[in-house]
Amino acid sequence: MNKKWAVKRITLNLASVESQKLERYCAMAARPATDVIRELIRSLSITDLSASEQTKPCSSDPIVHSHSLPTPS
Repeated sequence: MNKKWAVKRITLNLASVESQKLERYCAMAARPATDVIRELIRSLSITDLSASEQTKPCSSDPIVHSHSLPTPS
């Protein structure tokens, strides 16, 4: 594993359809899933929230905006 990226390791649970979509996209783009997920995270737009709002569960978290996978070139 590349040490410069070994800052935080997370496990991502995906539904079967989500996993298949990610795998198809990665195959079309010839890119590893880690790179695609990292790019999507970097593209997230986040707004400032009060401390009480920051403890909401992710599924209802208003600070994360929906993003589409970029079209492979």
